[in-house]
Amino acid sequence: MNLHIVALFRFKENNLMEAVELFQTLVRETRKEAGCLQYDLIEDNENKGTFFLVELWESVEHHNHHNGTDHLMDFRKNSSKILEESAQVYKGFKIY
Repeated sequence: MNLHIVALFRFKENNLMEAVELFQTLVRETRKEAGCLQYDLIEDNENKGTFFLVELWESVEHHNHHNGTDHLMDFRKNSSKILEESAQVYKGFKIY
């Protein structure tokens, strides 16, 4: 069963270029992973510094593997310093 994820990030306004660079590496590398069906970065058009990752994984197991990848660990380490607050992550399965 496919796993759907939306992750919400709010970055400090003076670090937006750095945030986008971190996201670019993360998205590029994640899209190469087995089981990654969608991994898109969306910028909120009303709230500067707010970004969403919209993810679709073939299975929970594929996402679990993603959680241990070097590129995700690097993103977490480097982004934690420039986030306004902790990321919010929502996971679920399509019901209709």
